Amino acid sequence: MAARASYNDDRGRGEVDFQSLVELHYGPLYRFAMSLTRTESDACDLVQQTFLTWATKGHQLRDLAKVKSWLFTTLHHSFLESRRRSTRFPHLAIAEAEAELPAVEPDLVSHLDAQDALQLLSQVDEQFQAAVALFYLEDYSYNEIAGILEIPLGTVKARIARGLAQLKELVLRKAASAGKAKEGTA
Repeated sequence: MAARASYNDDRGRGEVDFQSLVELHYGPLYRFAMSLTRTESDACDLVQQTFLTWATKGHQLRDLAKVKSWLFTTLHHSFLESRRRSTRFPHLAIAEAEAELPAVEPDLVSHLDAQDALQLLSQVDEQFQAAVALFYLEDYSYNEIAGILEIPLGTVKARIARGLAQLKELVLRKAASAGKAKEGTA
């Protein structure tokens, strides 16, 4: 109750005490997050992300009477973003995706670092490089890439697919040449 009184006093002065805000809204936000995620850890993460967003951007809210709706809206947007991300980058057990994985020797993967990956990406046709780099290295969505490159969405999808196919072929060639080099020295 003290938090509620302090919060109301702060709203009258045009300020919001962060601790009071958390004490007042944590429970309802957590319950809302649980209803969305159905897991305790994900709900806690969403609420924490919401309060982090408030700590960095909350000062921009002009009408402090709308703090509660701002927090709930922010939590919901964070939830939707996490779902989009998990759809784009699903977490699968290796056994589930084994058929889709290229046959690459473990030695190549352990020796392939970011610099090698970027070097291989530079060998992909130029028209595909930007789309692949924006999608896989910068984590942009197809729509965002279409806007950045000023090309249709279908073209973005095609360029990423073709660029990724070329990149896989380059990795497999590198694996094959590394395997031949290893056999030649043995």
